[in-house]
Amino acid sequence: MNDMKTITLKEKEIKRLDYGHWWIFSNEIENIDTSIEKGSVCRFEYKGGRPCGTGFFNPHSLIAGRLLTKNSYSLEEDFIKNRIEKALNYRKELGLEGSCRVFFGESDFIGGLVIDKYGDVLVAETMSAGADRLKTEVAKALQEIFNPSGIIIKRDHQYRALEGLEIKENELIGRVPEEVVIEENGLKFRINLLKGQKTGWYFDQRENRAVLAPYFKDKKVLDLYCYSGAFSLVAAKNGAETVWGVDSSEKAVENAVYNAGLNKLPAEKIIFKEGDALEALNALEKGELPVKPDFVLLDPPNFVRSKKSLEQSKKLYVKILAQAQKGVGKNGLVAFSTCSHHVSQEIFKEILNKAAGVSRRKITLLELRMQAKDHPILIGMEETKYLNFALLRTV
Repeated sequence: MNDMKTITLKEKEIKRLDYGHWWIFSNEIENIDTSIEKGSVCRFEYKGGRPCGTGFFNPHSLIAGRLLTKNSYSLEEDFIKNRIEKALNYRKELGLEGSCRVFFGESDFIGGLVIDKYGDVLVAETMSAGADRLKTEVAKALQEIFNPSGIIIKRDHQYRALEGLEIKENELIGRVPEEVVIEENGLKFRINLLKGQKTGWYFDQRENRAVLAPYFKDKKVLDLYCYSGAFSLVAAKNGAETVWGVDSSEKAVENAVYNAGLNKLPAEKIIFKEGDALEALNALEKGELPVKPDFVLLDPPNFVRSKKSLEQSKKLYVKILAQAQKGVGKNGLVAFSTCSHHVSQEIFKEILNKAAGVSRRKITLLELRMQAKDHPILIGMEETKYLNFALLRTV
């Protein structure tokens, strides 16, 4: 990569980078050269000539630089393969080899690249111009490291628009089945790799689902935004009296029903229905549901699409959490999650506090958690921490 172009920053140093951050924003660059193709690997230098590092450059994005190295221009030719191998070795140390997230963007030091493993099939998402530009090299490295039966390159994530990238159809390499079955927490789940949300599964909640297992015994559980039934099935397997799962997606509900059957869970014990979670919460708050649940699972989609929508989204989070806490009654449990890096742990705690006030209930905090360890959090880069999870009890 001797032909790398040099991008000069406005400042002699940027403390944020010294403290662990890996992005350079467009307003920190002296002159934006729009002739450089987006996603090119460039040198970044501080004002005065000191090396800042090498990284992806995108002249059309707010995140103009995604560093691959710091304080040096030394970038190994096979850095893609090296970094994927290191990421895989870390997952092996966690005991994760069958199905998991094997590469998590900035935390594994290739910004905008996500790779999930489903047995011998890999699903890669390219969400930055740099990762997208190197997709052929990424696919080659995956074939050399994993020797998979098939690879899916997904290029349809909404964040691509922020990078000036087109939304494109999946690219398939090798033999790619439309569906696979994975095991998680002793349960089997059918996953549609081609049409499912994100890469097909939410591995980030795996550890949180496991932590909830002992709390489900003898509980009547209402699982809102249940998707394919992951939380619901854990509840049913671990002694819940009855489980109701609700999701607005007909296909998600069909898959949840299939997954319940796949695990031989009795149909009268675990029931899934297509419906609106907000309507269910309104009915719960008013006591209009046929049966009063004593455990509510709230794992809503990302309401915070940008920083601009944060305040409005916080109000919605407070509202739905307060409704759940009012509805479960005394000694009831509520598990609640948010999945946006714009919701910091401080903001998450603020939501918990305000919801407790609105519900006028006494609330104790039993668990305060985050994403699973195969989604590592890079210290100094809060953007890599996006999942907040709490288990709350009314008293």
